[in-house]
Amino acid sequence: MSDVQAWIKETVTSNPIVLFMKGTSQFPQCGFSGRAVQLLKTSGAKNIVTVNVLEDPTVYQEIKNYSNWPTIPQLYVNGEFVGGSDIMNEMFESGELQTLLES
Repeated sequence: MSDVQAWIKETVTSNPIVLFMKGTSQFPQCGFSGRAVQLLKTSGAKNIVTVNVLEDPTVYQEIKNYSNWPTIPQLYVNGEFVGGSDIMNEMFESGELQTLLES
């Protein structure tokens, strides 16, 4: 495991809600990342830790390797990979996201 992979693992396991995204929650740099932040806030998520993958190309690549998922954003809840904005959207519509974030 690389240093970056170790850092990613530490980040997702030591924070309840982590979103790897393009930009920041205040200034998303893509529509999917903006939607992901909106879904989390609408679902009542508190203390969301966001990581701007555009600040570090190594993190941008390694998070994809870590999750074996090709796209950004990526949501982690309680150390577990949840999915990207499409999966978050489906979970939000079914109420699953809100339930997951309450646990």
